[in-house]
Amino acid sequence: MRWRGRWPRWRIGSNIRGEEAVSEADCIFCKIARGEIDVEVVHDEDDVLAFRDINSKAPVHVLVIPRQHVANLEEVGKLPDGVVKRLFEVSSAVAAEAGVTEGGYAVRVNNGRDAGQEVFHLHMHVMGGRKLGMP
Repeated sequence: MRWRGRWPRWRIGSNIRGEEAVSEADCIFCKIARGEIDVEVVHDEDDVLAFRDINSKAPVHVLVIPRQHVANLEEVGKLPDGVVKRLFEVSSAVAAEAGVTEGGYAVRVNNGRDAGQEVFHLHMHVMGGRKLGMP
């Protein structure tokens, strides 16, 4: 960890970056994957789920998640290789289904609080339908 002139505000149950550790039972995306929370599902299979983002930043904004709980890219090695591949394949399929492949679309992963990750369950944002820039 790099010194930034202040002591980190770690809490019990947080990781080295000060992010709240969330159990699989409490994770909102795990609850969605288990069908406990209603969302607009656009793709559903055994290991991967895709649904519309309720806080959309583009005309097309879909989240693609592994059903298995992994918090971030540092934990992606816990997923079987086939599931990691399916995350990308489903992202492409979702974009095609939404009709944004010709004009282009973005697939983004926010990894960590400073990158804008709000839910600590690995997820990919598939966004399109307008010209997108980098944040």
